[in-house]
Amino acid sequence: MSISGIIGFLVFGLIVGALARLIKPGKQNLSILATLALGVVGALIGGLVASALGTGDFGELNIIGGIVAIIAAVLLIGVAEGVSGGKKRSVH
Repeated sequence: MSISGIIGFLVFGLIVGALARLIKPGKQNLSILATLALGVVGALIGGLVASALGTGDFGELNIIGGIVAIIAAVLLIGVAEGVSGGKKRSVH
């Protein structure tokens, strides 16, 4: 992967992370770096799923990979909140 490909992947990961934060209800206490990291991991998952489904190559931008990437990032944000103790739930 070339430098421009890596930069493109990071930008796509940041967009995926930002969209995931907009979709996920509630306030997330995540830094921009955490958003980028979760977006990049979501983009990796989306690329792998799209590649496995035969809709394109791993590094190729396509709609299936993008949708899966956003869904994966939303789920990863939920996991990150759970691990960090994001929302404290009180039991009544």
